[in-house]
Amino acid sequence: MPEVASALTKALALHRAGRLVDAEKIYNEILAVQPGHFDGLHLLGIVFLQRGDHDKALKQIDLALKKNPDDITALNHRGLALYELKRFAEAAATFERALALRPDYADAHSNRGNALNALGRFDEALASYERAIAARPDHADAYSNRANTLNALRRFEEALASCDRALVLQPNSASAHCNRGNALKELKRFEEALASYDRALALRPDFAEAHSNRGNALHELQRFAEALESYDRAIALRPRFAEAHCNRGNALQGLKRFAEAIESYDRALGLRPDLAEAHSNRGNALKELRRFDEALKSYEQALAVELDFADAHFAEALCRMLIGDFARGWEKYEWRWETDQLRTEKRNFAQPQWVGSHDIAGKTVLIHAEQGFGDTLQFCRYVPLVARRDAQVIFEVQEPLREIMGSLAGAARVIARGEPLPDFDFHCPLLSLPLAFGTRVETIPSATPYLAAPPGKVRAWRDRLGRRECPRIGLVWAGNPRKDQPNANRTDRQRSIEFDQLAPLVQVEGCVFYSLQKGEQAVRQLRESALGRRITDWTDELHDFADTAALIENLDLVISVDTSVAHLAGALGKPLWLINRYNTCWRWLLDRDDSPWYPTVRQFRQDETRRWEATIARVAAALQDHVRGC
Repeated sequence: MPEVASALTKALALHRAGRLVDAEKIYNEILAVQPGHFDGLHLLGIVFLQRGDHDKALKQIDLALKKNPDDITALNHRGLALYELKRFAEAAATFERALALRPDYADAHSNRGNALNALGRFDEALASYERAIAARPDHADAYSNRANTLNALRRFEEALASCDRALVLQPNSASAHCNRGNALKELKRFEEALASYDRALALRPDFAEAHSNRGNALHELQRFAEALESYDRAIALRPRFAEAHCNRGNALQGLKRFAEAIESYDRALGLRPDLAEAHSNRGNALKELRRFDEALKSYEQALAVELDFADAHFAEALCRMLIGDFARGWEKYEWRWETDQLRTEKRNFAQPQWVGSHDIAGKTVLIHAEQGFGDTLQFCRYVPLVARRDAQVIFEVQEPLREIMGSLAGAARVIARGEPLPDFDFHCPLLSLPLAFGTRVETIPSATPYLAAPPGKVRAWRDRLGRRECPRIGLVWAGNPRKDQPNANRTDRQRSIEFDQLAPLVQVEGCVFYSLQKGEQAVRQLRESALGRRITDWTDELHDFADTAALIENLDLVISVDTSVAHLAGALGKPLWLINRYNTCWRWLLDRDDSPWYPTVRQFRQDETRRWEATIARVAAALQDHVRGC
């Protein structure tokens, strides 16, 4: 009928112009005249698809396919509707039906890649993108979407190159700019990632995913308030965007608004009960509020959804050890090697890992340090226990710890990381030794000192300091942040303070203070502070932990935030006052002013306000009492 053809032409023009409401009206008029009109059915389904009404889109396109089951374009659109409904296996099968009819259909290959990527079938997804590109070398979307799979495979540089190729072909592709931002974020090039997201949003201001991903980059940069704004914008555009609600909860945690964070996670889970990350992060927020039973339940729910979710296992480990459940905590702690944080640090040796059950008498065991200096100083106490099994122990440590570890009993040889390894029969990461020995709170090998400073260096500092006329106090007020990993510094920001915050302590009379705080920032803070003159700073002469230990041996007391120097003082058996944050590291346990790891520790903890003023005041008062008693 000529009038139907004319109406269809008009509707298509309106459709292409983005006037979906007007186009929909005409499609419905056509279908009122010809209910089985294939193009009317199909194109109306596309309107619903573009509008985001995916259930209606699928029903409408299925009506069209009843009229023409072999229409490859309708099949492709059906697959897109199924993909948006997260019915990924059905989507992949639908794209395959289209490809069976036309093997060189580039769009179907690319869209099939997206479905396979969502199913975690990454190698197959890559192959689909390659088929799309082979069929159509200028297929910008295939290059852009290929980057998502490369990101999932942790091939981030290749992902970035794939996005750059997409943008050569289509410079104004908002999705390619967004995917480029994702690759840059994974490469920890966060400022560049922000620029890519901003470019995507300049091209497409209503791009909800780009707003959410921009929030993720801001979160990594610790710019939590700005991240929250980005997530809120994403949610305003797409209220049922579960991942954005989850990410919003993460930003609220960064802002220490934990109860609100839980509300955001609950909204995410109301939309997607199978969002394992939301369950796990909800557990983290509950842990911050010390609602430990509920936190453990949330981790359990995350693992019910995704059994191998490493972050949830690891978070559960930290929670269990914090509350003293070492029996299950050490087992869960082995999941650390599967987390993004530590996956790349895992050592893959041909020799088996010793887990405590093998007889190692007469065998050589490589114990290798992991994570930070403080971890090595705390857990090196297990090396003598391995040696007592009649094993020869090779202990590999970070270079700045090599000399001080020479005083540790039990190691036949101490080597620095990066040196050639001798032959060995078994290996064990250092923090897996508590699991191997079945450590419980009551069985921690707590005898100190187990390290000693080189005697010559101790004598040199004794001569340098001269006659002891009043108590000598060592001070440490900040950790050592990783400039290349902003996200890893979140804990450091919580544990560290500025020198001037120690004012009530530094003004205590009757003692002398020595800085044990290395770094340019510490030197600047001392130089700029009116109280800097109260501190003797010789840290430029402390080249490794053996030098620091020798100075500590000549002091009476170390007062420190939770840093490697605190562990050094504890390992030396030196009196240590630990200024500890409210959301303490698991190793310090809960609600104790002592430590089962170090008999010489006295803890001063933040209260629930998470502010330092009251804590420092208590330390200052205790120091005044200490001085009066000397």
